[in-house]
Amino acid sequence: DLAQELMRLRSLSLSNDTHFVPLWEATSQCLRCAGASPELAHVATVLLPLIESFMVVYKPVLAEKSRMADSGGGSSVQISPMSVAPSAGETYFQNFTERHKKILNTLVRNNPGLLSGSFSLLVFNPHVLDFDNKRSYFYQRLHDDSAGAGGSNNRRALLLGQGGTGGGLGQPATVAGQQPPSAGAHTHHHHAGQQRPLGQTLHLNVRRETVFEDSYHQFAGQSGEEIKRGRIHVKFRDEEGVDAGGVSREWFQALARQMFNPDYALFKPSAAGRVTYQPNPQSWVNPDHLQYFKFVGRIIGKAIVDQRVLDAYFTRSFYKHILGRKVDYRDMEAIDPSYYKSLEWILENDITELLEETFSIEVDDFGQHRVVDLIPDGQNVNVTEENKAEYVRLVTLQRLYLAIKDQIKSFLTGFHDLIPRDLIQIFNEQELELLISGMPDIDVDDWRNNTEYHGGFNSGSAQIQWFWRAVRSFDQEERAKLLQFVTGTSKVPLEGFAHLQGNQGVQKFQIHKDFGSPTRLPTAHTCFNQLDLPLCESFDTLRANLLLAISECSTGFGFV
Repeated sequence: DLAQELMRLRSLSLSNDTHFVPLWEATSQCLRCAGASPELAHVATVLLPLIESFMVVYKPVLAEKSRMADSGGGSSVQISPMSVAPSAGETYFQNFTERHKKILNTLVRNNPGLLSGSFSLLVFNPHVLDFDNKRSYFYQRLHDDSAGAGGSNNRRALLLGQGGTGGGLGQPATVAGQQPPSAGAHTHHHHAGQQRPLGQTLHLNVRRETVFEDSYHQFAGQSGEEIKRGRIHVKFRDEEGVDAGGVSREWFQALARQMFNPDYALFKPSAAGRVTYQPNPQSWVNPDHLQYFKFVGRIIGKAIVDQRVLDAYFTRSFYKHILGRKVDYRDMEAIDPSYYKSLEWILENDITELLEETFSIEVDDFGQHRVVDLIPDGQNVNVTEENKAEYVRLVTLQRLYLAIKDQIKSFLTGFHDLIPRDLIQIFNEQELELLISGMPDIDVDDWRNNTEYHGGFNSGSAQIQWFWRAVRSFDQEERAKLLQFVTGTSKVPLEGFAHLQGNQGVQKFQIHKDFGSPTRLPTAHTCFNQLDLPLCESFDTLRANLLLAISECSTGFGFV
């Protein structure tokens, strides 16, 4: 079959538009054959010039999409840059690249420079690139001088193939004899007129018990570029430790603990297990709260730049704000599970003559109650069956964004001082958590031994046996994403899965039988660490559906 497809490829030409689709289909069939047999894996490398041709042909389509997104995105955190409706050409491109995701990632893994050249279109397709390839590209761009330009121009340059180390069509993606920049490499420059040459050591002398405030004051006089390029050197006052890397790691961890200190009132724990955090809408009780949020944004940005893992986990909605993506009512479950259930009930039921709500909400500020209108004169506009969807949208917007928009804005000001806005958007919410907090070390045996089964499932059920077989076959990233999908975070308690936290305290991992269609995707309820598993008819189907669910449903909700 492969020989026949290769012969058909030779009969096609790029000189005529009518030949394009047959050419890509023949290429696709060859890639399918290569992907099905490990001994044919080298064929993908042989076909690389054709794959690059495919990328070049579709660059104008994706470049136009980028221009439309840039002109329509505005400045609101609530607007996603990927919200422009796909064209037929873009849909074909997405289908092709997602169909051959595994081979494309292998090619990139073997030659990272492709992402800065002919494969640059893949950077902004969130479903194709694996996390390790995104992360490698991210650090290459972050520490490259051209990343300093930031913004939409970088994205447009990538789409037009005008940046980075990637080669042209059919050419090596790196110059012979050169290696792409390492993920941890820093490029230092000295600019006239600045108080501190970029790349110079940033000396911090702090007290352990007040490390947050001391670090805040010592960072206050530094620019974002100085912090980004500088090497942190920490001295804990009255301690003998010499910072050869270990003290600064300890400093990052101490800061991560203190930024969530309730005395600062910056963040409050979510309802989902109390291990993830959300900006506190009442942080204004701290008069310096907005400057503190900017500092926290800089610290998390610096930890990312220096590849330091932080024990800091946020709600999915806050990760969405960092990425500039929309929140929806389902994100409310992690903040207020009972309120989420009431919103879900409103959407799923006819509320005619059953609900007495208006387009307003009541807010409690330390005992002082006030009413916030969701629309002008909202207190006098009733929620009806016809307008209930708009009510749910507006109340979600108020609670998850408008109530904390100043805190979010200040955090992002500090964060973007170090991390370019467009560059961080190559990740999804799950991947951003892994970038900040690291890949967890998951003990599958401990996980399995501390799992409860409900609805007729038991440890001997076929679907349960297949589930654990699938989990063992997953790589580290896939296991982390499964844990995120079901519990809302990749964090594993220090004491193990026996101490997994839920809405009401310790709540073990649960698998419930889903009596719906066997073709449904698995769904999850993060507040209860609950996975609803359909009665799939084979191991292969269960594994494929589980992977699809954790990849496509990053907020923890499956598709019907």
